Amino acid sequence: MDQNKICFIMCTNNTQYAEEAIYYINNLNVPRGYSIDVLTVGGADSMTAGYNEAMKTSDAKYKVYMHQDVMIIEKYFIHKLIKIFQDETIGMIGMVGSPKLPENKVMWKGYRVGKIFANNIYSMNMIDYGQVEGDYCQVQAVDGLLMATQYDLPWRDDIFDKWDFYDVSQSLEFGKAGYKVVVPNMLKPWCIHDDGLMDLTNYYGERRKLIKEYF
Repeated sequence: MDQNKICFIMCTNNTQYAEEAIYYINNLNVPRGYSIDVLTVGGADSMTAGYNEAMKTSDAKYKVYMHQDVMIIEKYFIHKLIKIFQDETIGMIGMVGSPKLPENKVMWKGYRVGKIFANNIYSMNMIDYGQVEGDYCQVQAVDGLLMATQYDLPWRDDIFDKWDFYDVSQSLEFGKAGYKVVVPNMLKPWCIHDDGLMDLTNYYGERRKLIKEYF
C-alpha cells in the first residue's frame, strides 16, 4: 500500500456529474509528499461490486468512496482527513452519520450529526443535522454520499447487490473489525451534495437484508 496516496472512487453513470466532481477533487490542496488518484467505475452491477472492483485496483492507503454528485469544497479536505486518521483506531470518516441507528434502521428517521450543502432543483441549503463536540463524533453508521477509509475491508457484495444500505453495512463491518466510524467537527460543510429524487424501488428489500445480517 502507498502510505502517501489518496484515491477518490466513484461509481458513475453520468459523465457531466463525474467531470464536475473530479474538477473539485483536482482543486484540493494536496499535502507535500502525497499524491491523489481518481477511479471511476461505469456499468457496475451494484455499489458494493463497483467499490470492491476499485478497491482491489488501487494501492492507496486512503480511499474516498463518494457519489458522483458530490463536490468537495473544503480546500484542505485531504489535510483534515489525514489528521483524523492519525488515530489508528479510526477506520472510516463520513460527512453525516447516526450515533445510533433508529429501530427501523432507516438513517434519516433518527438523529444524525454532520453538515452538508444540499442542492436540489429549487435551491441550495446548508443542512446542519447536529453539532459535533470535540474533533469528531463516533457514530454507528455514515451516509454513503462520502465515506473515507484508511483500511481496506471487503464491501458486502455477497448480500447487497443493489444501490441501498451498502453504506450502513460497511459502517457496521468496520465496527465489527474493531474500528471507529466518525463524523468530523465541521464549522461549515466540506461538500455539496447535488441530490435528486430518491429511487426507493429496492430500498426496503435491501433493508430487510441488513436487518437479517446484522440485527
